[in-house]
Amino acid sequence: MSMSSVDISIHKDVHHAHDEHEHHHEQNFIEKYIFSQDHKVIGKQFLFTGIAWAFIGGFLSILFRLQLGWPAATFTFLEPILGGWIQNGKLDPEFYLALVTMHGTIMVFFVLTAGLSGTFSNFLIPLQIGARDMASGFMNMLSYWIFFLSSVIMFISLFIESGPAAGGWTVYPPLSALPQAIQGSGTGMTLWLIAMALFIMSTLLGGINYITTIVNLRTQGMSMTKLPLTIWAFFLTAILGLLSFPVLFSAALLLIFDRSFGTSFYLSDIYIAGEALSNTGGSAILFQHLFWFLGHPEVYIVILPAMGIVSEVIATNAIKPIFGYRAMIGSMLGISVLSFVVWAHHMFVTGMNPFLGSVFMFLTLIIAVPSAVKVFNWLATLWRGNIRFTAAMLFSIGFVSLFISGGLTGIVLGNSALDIQLHDTYFVVAHFHLVMGAAAFFGMFTGVYHWFPKMFGRMMDEKLGAVHFWLTFVSVYLVFIPMHYVGIAGFPRRYYNWTGFEAFNIFTDLNTFISIAAIMGFTAQFVFLFNFIYSIFRGRKATENPWQSTTLEWTTPVNPGHGNWPGEIPAVYRWPYDYSKPGAEEDFIPQTVPFSETVSSNLPQERVHG
Repeated sequence: MSMSSVDISIHKDVHHAHDEHEHHHEQNFIEKYIFSQDHKVIGKQFLFTGIAWAFIGGFLSILFRLQLGWPAATFTFLEPILGGWIQNGKLDPEFYLALVTMHGTIMVFFVLTAGLSGTFSNFLIPLQIGARDMASGFMNMLSYWIFFLSSVIMFISLFIESGPAAGGWTVYPPLSALPQAIQGSGTGMTLWLIAMALFIMSTLLGGINYITTIVNLRTQGMSMTKLPLTIWAFFLTAILGLLSFPVLFSAALLLIFDRSFGTSFYLSDIYIAGEALSNTGGSAILFQHLFWFLGHPEVYIVILPAMGIVSEVIATNAIKPIFGYRAMIGSMLGISVLSFVVWAHHMFVTGMNPFLGSVFMFLTLIIAVPSAVKVFNWLATLWRGNIRFTAAMLFSIGFVSLFISGGLTGIVLGNSALDIQLHDTYFVVAHFHLVMGAAAFFGMFTGVYHWFPKMFGRMMDEKLGAVHFWLTFVSVYLVFIPMHYVGIAGFPRRYYNWTGFEAFNIFTDLNTFISIAAIMGFTAQFVFLFNFIYSIFRGRKATENPWQSTTLEWTTPVNPGHGNWPGEIPAVYRWPYDYSKPGAEEDFIPQTVPFSETVSSNLPQERVHG
């Protein structure tokens, strides 16, 4: 007997005993829904927390877009909300920096990392690989509650008297290393660092669990080449996080030492108000290296889960096998490896050796190749497909559109000569918001609309979903396409007020237009929120497999209990994308159907398995 079959039999025995225990031990509300060890409940907890953070982060962006769109206006109506941060109807300049900092932090880490990966890795991994639960339910629960504690600390920092962290979401020293530098470098920055340290702990606990579960707990017949692309994406995302987040943790730890214990890792030759500080020998550039060594894999930690989700949904709703399954896996592996060797393209303006810059430029342009493979494969899957335009499918196609348009500008910025001109302009803001921010959000919406029936046993309203998609899709492009234009003209990011620069005054109307589009996009998310909450309680009841999908999660009951399958875990016989197979009676053949039952549609190599 092979080791894998031994593992499977042990896995089944252990979880059979687990089922018996669950059967006899009735859980109370707190055990079942709050301190739950059920991966499905924990996935929903990440989802609810991520949605809450998304609205907070979105609201902060609207506040600073008001300032940028109408720099001469007064906003007295905001005084009851912002208190002392609004003086005579004008936003405080230091608070503006804090808004930008907290918006970036919340969206990148708390929504698009924890909210996206935490939700769908937790919810889908055991269901799609045929496992009762994660490898460690307790560690999984701990991962969420450490994230929740991190969220509470970060949220509290928004309300302290000196204001939240204001050094940009990248918290570059020396600004972030000197509590006396500005208000936003005081207690707010300390709380930011504590919250991020806890967030990293949560991410590492989750990542270890995801990897262990995928490697060890696959059901009988579920080889690595029969895994859905979602699982491959979550697997590689977890590996990226496990290798890169400890580097950010070390960067934050050294920053805490510089702030609180008088060390000089990042500080040297600093003057404040004419007074020389004693710090010597440090380098602020060291922090940038450490930060971006996480920061570039982080881009793919955010986008890879969305890529996996979109691949699954496009194949299901085009009712076609995914084009180039192995090439898709290979491209994700290529992206994962290359993402670790391109970080210094964020640092072309730090005075690095031009030869070194050319090396990072070359590697940056090379990473476009596996990304292009994925795009061509999605387009080939869509080509001549019998497409069902569900809300999830609309967001999938929107994702592909945003990934292409945002990725093309990445090739521009990957060129060091061009990047030196465009660095810290709105061109960069527009690029990463399209390719990472909005695209990852579209991936997240895709997942919510598609797996909502499995999460809650009900269907979301498809018409409201279509309204949500079109409002969001149009507003995203109306916000970020003009930003590319003003960025090429040199319009700088993070400026509180640009009206003092005569060269930029011609963009007043365009900035107002961008702000109106941003408000429209933010408002559109309330359509989703209503649809989401209403459908949980009043949505149409779902059937077991509403999308006629082939993967394992749709073989569980409509509302699966803890343990997922009431009886034995089904075995797997085929890859996850047997759609519209010539000779088949149905348009979809689930992974659990043996080849002996589909003789009329078996390919020559499959007849051997029959």
